[in-house]
Amino acid sequence: MRTLSTPSPALIFPPNSPGFQNGRGSSTSSSSVTGETVAMVHSPPPTRLTHPLIRLASKHQKEQANIDRLPDHSMIQIFSFLPTNQLCRCARVCRRWYNLAWDPRLWRTIRLTGETINVDRALKVLTRRLCQDTPNVCLMLETVIVSGCRRLTDRGLYTIAQCCPELRRLEVSGCYNISNEAVFDVVSLCPNLEHLDVSGCSKVTCISLTREASIKLSPLHGKQISIRYLDMTDCFVLEDEGLHTIAAHCTQLTHLYLRRCVRITDEGLRYLMIYCTSIKELSVSDCRFVSDFGMREIAKLESRLRYLSIAHCGRITDVGIRYIAKYCSKLRYLNARGCEGITDHGVEYLAKNCTKLKSLDIGKCPLVSDTGLEFLALNCFNLKRLSLKSCESITGQGLQIVAANCFDLQMLNVQDCDVSVDALRFVKRHCKRCIIEHTNPAFF
Repeated sequence: MRTLSTPSPALIFPPNSPGFQNGRGSSTSSSSVTGETVAMVHSPPPTRLTHPLIRLASKHQKEQANIDRLPDHSMIQIFSFLPTNQLCRCARVCRRWYNLAWDPRLWRTIRLTGETINVDRALKVLTRRLCQDTPNVCLMLETVIVSGCRRLTDRGLYTIAQCCPELRRLEVSGCYNISNEAVFDVVSLCPNLEHLDVSGCSKVTCISLTREASIKLSPLHGKQISIRYLDMTDCFVLEDEGLHTIAAHCTQLTHLYLRRCVRITDEGLRYLMIYCTSIKELSVSDCRFVSDFGMREIAKLESRLRYLSIAHCGRITDVGIRYIAKYCSKLRYLNARGCEGITDHGVEYLAKNCTKLKSLDIGKCPLVSDTGLEFLALNCFNLKRLSLKSCESITGQGLQIVAANCFDLQMLNVQDCDVSVDALRFVKRHCKRCIIEHTNPAFF
């Protein structure tokens, strides 16, 4: 495709695919070019439109809608409320609007979506245009979201790393061609990066300031990665050694999600707790090798831990729950669905020590009965969400005790539980805002 001097704000997309966004809406412009998606490049529009279909407005209309009288700062303020597709259309009105539409203040966020988009080239075109006033750097660009763009490669991330030193948020979930090399480029060249989502990037096994994943950060370097939020869900190749390296380099982590990182064990959690002592939210759901010993390590976070997900970690029992309940008294959210070793005793420890609990999922825990629900009802008055799905030992009596004490309950899941219609109606009378998810056809 022939390219001229200045790129347009628009990108060409295949039919029926979502366009790029700048944080305010999605583009509706679409086209097909030789079976692939490319960036569109053309010269800025002339000062006045000369299309034969455009009719000159009457003198009265010009006086009523003479938007050209507004100063530039007012125009930019108006443009800031427009979705991207409208912003692109405005850029084609005249030269002045074209220049205003490319004001860096309107491009703090770039969002690209679509499996077929040539995202590497799109990022190159966008960053080149945004670097026009500040050679080689996009000083205003802080967020790049390219989740689901499967054609993204290390080359595209390298473009971002080179041109966006002020980048604070990067989301590349589902981009399975990304490797450790690209992540190294980003964290090395974007020192202000705080939010990183690499979920589903199966080739990512390490995040560090060294190209060799096996090399730990020496204290003499005095340099750390500023990431606070890290999502590595479905990075199933991640192992304890990689988690050790991540923990050593990302000591400021407060939110860490390791869902379905199936090779992580208790040893990896031990490394994590040595370096990352400020974690508030942690998920190790479906990490089948995590056991009660891992819970003992997590408990070292003490009152800092507010969110914990250990769903389907079958090796966790009441012993692990007791560690968490004893030391993490300010826990607000716990997902222990599928932890079949948890009994009423574990729920009792939890209820008596974590009295500020707001959300609890103990679905598919067959050893939890009405006795455990009674402890919850008498201690956790602020409970808002409770899931008991497939808890075979739960009856309507336990639900009534919960409803009579937890008036703020907003969501209750009792699917596949043997509870009567009368018990469900009792819950609805006492917790008027509660949404009940059930499988009883007689209750509606």
